[in-house]
Amino acid sequence: MKSRAIALIALTASASSAHALDRSGQPANILFETGNVVEFSLGYANPSIDGTDFATGAKIGNVADSFWVWGGGIKYDINEQWSVALTVDQPYGTEVNYPGDPQFTSLGGTTAIADSYAITAWARYRFNDNWSVHGGLKYQEISADIGLGGGAYGPLNGYNASFAAGGEFGYVVGAAYEIPDIALRVSLTYHSEITHDLKTVETGVPLLGTVKSKTEIVAPEAINLDFQTGIAEDTLLFGSVRYAKYSDTIISPVGFDTVVGPGSDNDSLTDIDNLTDIRIGIGRRFNEQWSGSIALGHQSKGEDKLVSPLAPVNGAKYVVLGAKYDVNERFAISGGVRYTRFGEAFPETGTPDTARAEFKDNSALSVGVKLTYRF
Repeated sequence: MKSRAIALIALTASASSAHALDRSGQPANILFETGNVVEFSLGYANPSIDGTDFATGAKIGNVADSFWVWGGGIKYDINEQWSVALTVDQPYGTEVNYPGDPQFTSLGGTTAIADSYAITAWARYRFNDNWSVHGGLKYQEISADIGLGGGAYGPLNGYNASFAAGGEFGYVVGAAYEIPDIALRVSLTYHSEITHDLKTVETGVPLLGTVKSKTEIVAPEAINLDFQTGIAEDTLLFGSVRYAKYSDTIISPVGFDTVVGPGSDNDSLTDIDNLTDIRIGIGRRFNEQWSGSIALGHQSKGEDKLVSPLAPVNGAKYVVLGAKYDVNERFAISGGVRYTRFGEAFPETGTPDTARAEFKDNSALSVGVKLTYRF
């Protein structure tokens, strides 16, 4: 049974992550494609995340904007042992915007916009048909803009911090075990944390006005475990586990840090729980051209339901349906749809932590497409 015979539609799974920042999932799948390959993926996500303001009892309209994600890569076999690849993805991102007048609501005017992209140069070495190692160098660039609005922030109502785009380098390293005859593969990939020092402009800082400085922001380390195995003719069981240590992503600009007090429990603009994403699915080849897949996923919740207003979700469950059409031996089109159901969350501010709103019964719909060409 050849692994390439089954469609594993993963692109829509990353098109709308339930987690606060995670988007692409930082895949290494292209390394295990057969032969020389170039691919491009495009996804669109339409989240619906609304809630209720505890102070006024009023409904809070959708705080999450729709967004696009894209990625691509090229992989080339140098010989039977060595292959190289270059991939581009958008590992992190968020677009949160609370509607409402900041003078008469708890969180109206609160915003968080973050963008990123990463370019990774990979190399893979096959010891034999079973064992291989892979790794490489990653360049990552991120930027962000965060605004605090509403009575829940007290004197910080109207505060804004803009973080200019800046890039730094990190690394990836991993290994895989395969049994080609039964399409078995287990791969483990580690992505290092990357520390950025971003030029920062803060405005609306109480008593200080405008503050210019540099802020250290850590993009989290992550571990991806992927597996697949044939369970019947033209049928594949597949799954993955992703862990990302978002608790290390602390954003504490100089002005903000001065106001709230260094070392306080709320000495960060963000409070993001670590991510554990577990997914399992089945792929099936129907004929020489068509194949499909279905996968179920679960993303971890925090220790409690209190969350940052900049990330008003708390865990999720999702289902992904995918299909692939092999146009010919060289060109294939794959795509899919993902439906995500978010867990109940209570955005909080203050010391001690005080819930300011309730978000429940929220969801997101995502679609994606991937084009693959073999040469």
